[in-house]
Amino acid sequence: MLKTRWFDTVDRDCPLPEYPRPQMRRDDWLCLNGRWEYAITGDVAAVPQTFDGEIVVPFAPETLLSGVCRKLLPQERLWYRRKVRLPESFSGKRCLLHFGAVDWKCVVYVNSRKAAEHTGGYCPFTVDVTELLRNTENEIVVRVYDPTDEGWQNRGKQSLKSHGFWYTGTSGIWQTVWMEPVAPCHITSLRMTPDIDEGVLRLTAKIAGDAQVYARASAEGRTVFEGEVPAKDAKLPIPGARLWSPEDPFLYDLHLELRQGGETVDSVDSYFGMRKCSLGTVDGVTRLFLNNRPYFQRGLLDQGYFPDGGLTPPTDEAMIYDIQTMKDLGFNMLRKHIKVDLARWYYHCDRLGMLVWQDMVSGGKWIGNFYAGVVPNLIGACPRLTKNVTVRDDRYKRFSREKLQSRLCYEQELREMLSALHNCVSIYCWVPFNEAWGQFDAARIAQEVKRADPSRIVDHASGWYDQGGGDVMSMHKYILPIPKITPDHRAFVVSEFGGYSQTLDGHVWNAKKSFGYLMFRSKQTLTDAYRNLMEKQILPLIPQYLSGFVYTQVSDVEFEVNGILTYDREVVKLDAEALKSLNNKMQYRKETEYGSF
Repeated sequence: MLKTRWFDTVDRDCPLPEYPRPQMRRDDWLCLNGRWEYAITGDVAAVPQTFDGEIVVPFAPETLLSGVCRKLLPQERLWYRRKVRLPESFSGKRCLLHFGAVDWKCVVYVNSRKAAEHTGGYCPFTVDVTELLRNTENEIVVRVYDPTDEGWQNRGKQSLKSHGFWYTGTSGIWQTVWMEPVAPCHITSLRMTPDIDEGVLRLTAKIAGDAQVYARASAEGRTVFEGEVPAKDAKLPIPGARLWSPEDPFLYDLHLELRQGGETVDSVDSYFGMRKCSLGTVDGVTRLFLNNRPYFQRGLLDQGYFPDGGLTPPTDEAMIYDIQTMKDLGFNMLRKHIKVDLARWYYHCDRLGMLVWQDMVSGGKWIGNFYAGVVPNLIGACPRLTKNVTVRDDRYKRFSREKLQSRLCYEQELREMLSALHNCVSIYCWVPFNEAWGQFDAARIAQEVKRADPSRIVDHASGWYDQGGGDVMSMHKYILPIPKITPDHRAFVVSEFGGYSQTLDGHVWNAKKSFGYLMFRSKQTLTDAYRNLMEKQILPLIPQYLSGFVYTQVSDVEFEVNGILTYDREVVKLDAEALKSLNNKMQYRKETEYGSF
């Protein structure tokens, strides 16, 4: 099987050992990544008497790095078991058990007692297990059900049978598991929203218990604010703020303490960036703005898959490599495609300087290129739903959303994603739906996303079936030419295109079944075709109405060989200098009161 360059460096006893939640850090914690027992059984509720062997958490059983390499079938259940002895520092404190993500439905047991149930495969959850613990050894058991593409749940591109642009499934634990001791009165979550117009950071700290909140914001060791603040809707003044951008990804440090009777009972460290995402108008054309200036976005589709780890990157360095390599090539945005990544991935985008368009994970089924008489031509000029094809209850079936439970779970998980990722400085745009995969009530959903987070842009329907909602007119176009459009009140972005491909022996998932939109034999011909695409299709549209693009894609993924990188991340398939030169051209040139527009 294909491996990445990091495969042999993974510590099987404690992979991904870094603190998993960069924006709410505590010093004391216990990483539970590493060797667990696992078993795959039928649909039974009783804990197995014997287990099948070892699995390396947090890699899914389908992956090479897990040591299992076995798919989980819909009629089966996946079991994990681990014995844990808590450090002395946990004594006398509440104990929180955290899961970064478990796909899809799980039950957690501690010392044979049920601790929690959770549904949803992409967002974190926490369980207070204090009352279930023993002073000696403790047993944690997790039971998982995941029907992959035979269910109605949100699953992105996961498939029981990898083919085309459908990839190997990810079942069970696929992000870090960890425990943390906290005081009875402690901070449970933070919500931070920068406001550069008012010059403040809006902060809400959710607290278990009652205490005074003290905050200290600093820049490169220099305190810019310090004092007591309300737990809810605090405004921390940040005078003369240094604004965050991909060109200057400046981050402020934030330290928070809870105090009772003058004594500190809890403290966390975090960070934030001062930036603004908005629309603006220049010469009658709506544009994407960053920090109150027009900002052209040069983006790539980022699926976030690895041949040896699946959805889970093998190491922290693997995440950094993808982001930094694309930045070095002159790109300033990644569209995280129907995957919610590890919190540390967004942290690296924050600190390295890479904007993110964040997709919601899709459910439902891909409905093909025809719908209600509309032919999107893989994909044409943002086809809209006709008036008689609104998404009333009798129409949900067309988008494979006829189950009410499916729609309710989508909206619940969407809210969870918005909450979990709200503080990520790099996230510029939310993308609720992609190419009609499980699309329903898209205009309403866009309005609700905007109400939940008015500080960001919303692309309500990337590629297909535009309902006129959101902030972006979003086109996918893999068959050229890119047609002329009449811009409306939204910014126009070609949010998927390109996909130019090359197969390199020794660096592909399956040489016989590899595919791409257009194949090229050499680095030179691939680079020439990319240059021609950019110079003839993209550059002429920038001064007219184009605000950004998303080229497909960062890396090859399984059978797809349309990446700038090979799937194992060993080869940059296009000429790096040519890409950097082209990207330098892909920006606004007209001089206005905005500066270099």
